[in-house]
Amino acid sequence: FVTKLKCNFQPLKFHMSNQIRLRLLPSTRCLFDEPVQLKVAGLRSRQVVTIKATSTDEREVVFGSSATYRADDGGEVDLNRDPSLNGSYVGVQPMGLLQSLKADTLHKYFFKNKALKPHVVKFSVHEQEADGRILAEETNERFLMGDGVSRDPIKEGNIRGVLFTPPGEGPFPAVLDLGTFMSEKRACLLANKGFLVLTIAVFSDRQNMKEIHLDPFKEAVDFLRHHPKAGSKGVGIISRSKGTDIALSLAAFVPGVEALVWINGTSASVGTPLYYKKQQILSPLMFDFSKVITTKSGANLIKYATDDPLEEKNKGSLVPIERAKSQFLFVAAEDDLNWDSKDYMDEMVERLKRCGKENFETVFYPGAGHLLEPPYGPFCSSALHGMLSFSVVWGGEPRAHAAAEIHLWKKIQEFFRTHLSCDAAQAKANL
Repeated sequence: FVTKLKCNFQPLKFHMSNQIRLRLLPSTRCLFDEPVQLKVAGLRSRQVVTIKATSTDEREVVFGSSATYRADDGGEVDLNRDPSLNGSYVGVQPMGLLQSLKADTLHKYFFKNKALKPHVVKFSVHEQEADGRILAEETNERFLMGDGVSRDPIKEGNIRGVLFTPPGEGPFPAVLDLGTFMSEKRACLLANKGFLVLTIAVFSDRQNMKEIHLDPFKEAVDFLRHHPKAGSKGVGIISRSKGTDIALSLAAFVPGVEALVWINGTSASVGTPLYYKKQQILSPLMFDFSKVITTKSGANLIKYATDDPLEEKNKGSLVPIERAKSQFLFVAAEDDLNWDSKDYMDEMVERLKRCGKENFETVFYPGAGHLLEPPYGPFCSSALHGMLSFSVVWGGEPRAHAAAEIHLWKKIQEFFRTHLSCDAAQAKANL
């Protein structure tokens, strides 16, 4: 079935307590990747208050944050202007309450991967003195799907995914969103920006991790190439972490990949052998679990446990990206503690240069960690690793990481628009 979601963005509304007003601007409803401005009015001059945020993820885990502010002489607090004095963060951070949401227990990732329900955040203003009573409150509904975007589950051949289509006749640039596990978030947010996006997962479940076959992913590429609303001759691919070696392999071995965004990934087939057309094409790059370091928090540092792909015995695991005709955007974070994505990126750049290629650009984010996602979601420094079944540290300084996500989200869109030019004649040829 095809689902169309109407956001019905409404005019601003707010609750009042003794004329104290909490406002969310420009509206209480917005898209997930849009900022809101929080303002409080009606306080006493220079009054100190605590502003709290709470949200429950798809696994019913409650996340919360708080920050203390001092009103100005006119009794107003503006999070775009005023610094937090203490709490979950300090200083001027307009979206700090959302980005610092945390669970009461350690190593929790905020799961918001399904597109049909909004990310709901409840804000409240509390008296600093006495019993901390609520002075005002408001709810922010942050939708993943914009007006007119279609959501269509796909079960065709070996493809198991979800297709997001922007409103209108098209043609649209086509993008394959390749996650380690299934998530609809990034795909539908890209569809809001005018991209035709199919999201699929490397692993459909945790039982099938012994080997990977490239053929089903080729089917996904071909599905997008021949979609009647696809206007680009080839497709773009966006991936992070384990998905990056599959994405690189598609660019190297499968025709039709025009542009590839590689985020905090690897240059080799990590953990599993890769097969194509019933033949092994890449050997697995393995882990040395004796190099895993357990931190004081109980989460594990695994960055140094992956074998070196440049050692002679491991070179069969390297993806031959020099064969690819696509454009690459390589993105690495300085504090990626999952693996050494900066070294992998540098090695691939040097390899392409040696082959006389200039089909790449790089972005490096100081202070950012592994989990670079669309902006304004809760920062996660450690969580259960989906492949390894124990908690790991992801890295990142919260403020630097948040800034990187805002910049990267714009960069991704610019990159795909540049290299996936749309042609109405191509869309007609697909019919």
